[in-house]
Amino acid sequence: MGIISRFADIMKSNINALLDKAEDPAKMVDQYLLDLREKLADVKKETAGVIAAETAAKRDVEAAAEKVEKAKKSAENALKAGDEDAARKLIAEKQRYEQNLAERQKAYELAADNADKMRQMYDKLVADIKSLEDRKANIKAKTAAAKAQSKINDITSGMDAGESLEAFDRMEEKANAAFDKAMAEAELNVKKDDTEDLMDKYASGASSVDDELAKMKAELGL
Repeated sequence: MGIISRFADIMKSNINALLDKAEDPAKMVDQYLLDLREKLADVKKETAGVIAAETAAKRDVEAAAEKVEKAKKSAENALKAGDEDAARKLIAEKQRYEQNLAERQKAYELAADNADKMRQMYDKLVADIKSLEDRKANIKAKTAAAKAQSKINDITSGMDAGESLEAFDRMEEKANAAFDKAMAEAELNVKKDDTEDLMDKYASGASSVDDELAKMKAELGL
């Protein structure tokens, strides 16, 4: 039976190990759940068939055992009745039934072993699916958070707060120097204007009104 041959692989499968190896656990859990459900559908059908075969084999064993017991009792009754020839035939028949019973028993043991494996496989797949369903939301949330953090890390990895502050200080120093220079030039412009006013005032050498008035009074004898 093909599905029985895959029994060992399925029973050895480990969800945690598969998720640990996965580059994207969120996608891995979806794919693994899909695979498990497909396997479960196949296993369920096969399990039903194997259990039916086990039940049928058990009935065959019981029927063969009944024939052995019936032949034995018939042989004993024939001996009690003094009919050895009949007893001999019945004993031979009983032995044939016993051989058939042994073969039926072997077939039943094989069917029972297969049925037990199928039950284990089915139970494991159901448990794995339930475990992944319970953890699916958490796995996806953590994966999304990890991706977001990675993007933030990539953005901030090239940034250095110290260098940024130093650059800001240099810009501030340049601004202060430019401001001081502008203020100095403004002050010089003011001084230049005052000087130019004085030069304009005394450039002609003209006396003041008071000086000329005093001179005029002296000439008039006033």
